[in-house]
Amino acid sequence: MSVLGLDEASIVPALQRVRGAAADDADALRECVARVAWHVIAEPGDGVAGALIGALGPVAPLTALLAGRDARSITAEVAAAVGAVEDSPGERIAAAIERWRPRLLSRDVIHAIELAARVQAALVLPSDATWPTRMDDLGEHAPFLLWWRGPLEPSVGTERAIAIVGSRAATGYGRDVAAELSGGLVERGVAIVSGAAYGIDAMAHRAALAGEGGTVAYLAGGVDRFYPSGNDDLLATIVGRGAVVSEVPCGTAPTSWRFLSRNRLIAAGSAATIVVEAGRRSGSNNTAAHAGELGRPVGAVPGPVTSPASAGCHRLMREFDAVCITSAADAAELIDGPAEDEPGRSGPRDESEVRVLDALSTRSGRDVLDLARRSGLATADVLGALGTLELEGAVRQGVSGWLAVPRRG
Repeated sequence: MSVLGLDEASIVPALQRVRGAAADDADALRECVARVAWHVIAEPGDGVAGALIGALGPVAPLTALLAGRDARSITAEVAAAVGAVEDSPGERIAAAIERWRPRLLSRDVIHAIELAARVQAALVLPSDATWPTRMDDLGEHAPFLLWWRGPLEPSVGTERAIAIVGSRAATGYGRDVAAELSGGLVERGVAIVSGAAYGIDAMAHRAALAGEGGTVAYLAGGVDRFYPSGNDDLLATIVGRGAVVSEVPCGTAPTSWRFLSRNRLIAAGSAATIVVEAGRRSGSNNTAAHAGELGRPVGAVPGPVTSPASAGCHRLMREFDAVCITSAADAAELIDGPAEDEPGRSGPRDESEVRVLDALSTRSGRDVLDLARRSGLATADVLGALGTLELEGAVRQGVSGWLAVPRRG
């Protein structure tokens, strides 16, 4: 028996490792193999392939290719359904077939699945309940599938998430701001999305991990091939506690084009995008542009007017209406809206309440003695502050200790 021309004995065992029980259903198996084949033969964001798959599903157009049918016959069959392939669909499909056919090798499809199985990557498809539906906003340029490594569930990793991106050659100022924003956002229950590059990206991921928050790294190459190599340890940690994601086959090397294409996933997989530092020609501006095209909020951090590292951010604010971001509260407002007044409070907090709140975490419970050490207050003062804060709903007592309640904004 074969599945789309592939030997079932060769492909099903590896598929079961990346899909689990989902690989047992015959129709699901054909769709899965077809999507893997498409992501082998077409480059990320290929709009012609995306339009064909969107109109017909992945199996029918792939079957036509495997049968050696020409563009005219394929176009005649699907012309009414592929309106997304704009003008001259026959010419566009013919050109696409010319670039697809040299890659249509069954061994490459099997190899992609086997490599993913070796690193325990999960294959996530648009038909899955856990599929991050924000990706669908990319339309015909949406990924055919995602390779996902890590415990963070795909839908959770994008549902309440903000992308923090910026220059690889980050300044000390940029790294400090990225860490402050990332740490403050995870305290508010927001996941951090970025691209695992040196500089701002890496700092955003590290601060999210330090704050025990969720973080997702989108790669331009395969999830089995960490890049840059200097961030191997960081990416390994993200695999253990967050998620490392790619739309290209395992073994694929990152290229300049794939980095630009990857940026659309960072933008689509987030509710908002913040650029911390960027030169005028930075790739981070490309990510911000994708976010803007998707109708997602874009923020930019101001820097010294004399710093070339902030020129891109200033341009985003001046010419593209990016929101000026100076704190985690500003960043959270991009997805939550302006902070609401706290019920039951008519004036500012006293010093002991502020210090206790600063000592609390939204994720790790802390006892009174720990809070006293962190805040520098006597235990009696800590208890008094906790009582007031609990009445306001600003803190709660969990099994492991006291926790701050995440606030909007």
